[in-house]
Amino acid sequence: MSRVGAAIVLAAVLAALAGPLLAPFDPASQELALRLEGPNGVHWFGLDELGRDIFARVLAGARISLLVGLVVVGVSASVGTALGSIAGYFGGRIDEAISRAIDILLAFPGLLLAIALVAVLGPSLTNVVLALSLIGWVGYARLVRGQVLRTRELEFVQAARALGATTPRILLRHVIPTTLPAVTVQATLGMGGAILAEAALSFLGLGVQPPTPSWGTMLNYGRGHLLDAPHLTIFPGLAIAILVLGFNFLGDGLRDALDPATRGRKD
Repeated sequence: MSRVGAAIVLAAVLAALAGPLLAPFDPASQELALRLEGPNGVHWFGLDELGRDIFARVLAGARISLLVGLVVVGVSASVGTALGSIAGYFGGRIDEAISRAIDILLAFPGLLLAIALVAVLGPSLTNVVLALSLIGWVGYARLVRGQVLRTRELEFVQAARALGATTPRILLRHVIPTTLPAVTVQATLGMGGAILAEAALSFLGLGVQPPTPSWGTMLNYGRGHLLDAPHLTIFPGLAIAILVLGFNFLGDGLRDALDPATRGRKD
């Protein structure tokens, strides 16, 4: 399954990068006379309500989804790893303050909080990334904090402290590297969640604004033509499902590969 997930993710990345070469039509060009036309040999995924090629728009939407996923996961993982490491290593009031902030944010449903933030900030791609990053770091911080609480008591960390290594050096050279396998798995699974959240916000009209293609926006426009033109929702829906499934498969495979207990059982 991990190989299937890796193949799906790699294919999606290549398709997104080579979108202009794979799709002979501009995602924004309109053929109103052929609007809502179904899939055929020229337009593989058919045309939407404005006569735009859905295949070209799905490929363009892949670039938006992957960009949002990479930025959100990158920012969330960096902030969460830093705060979780500080909380777990120093403990005391610092740990208490960071842990209470994590608990407060976890008390709210993540998507509802993102909707509220984007509604306040205004619908745009930048605000979607900002909102998802503001709520995305808590999972990484909680994960890293637990890892650091265990790691800081290990012998090699105690030895580095006894030799006079500074706290930043201990964190950067000895403590944080032990958390990277778990963070990598979390980030891979988080990519699927970020892509799904961006599609949901765009479906509600709070994400990417027209005419920029987005899978969520395409689903929103296509739901009014479920009976006469189901291809408007089928193809962007399949794109979301397959890509999120690919990241989940890849994350599960990485978790099995990087988990010492799982490796021990297999051996």
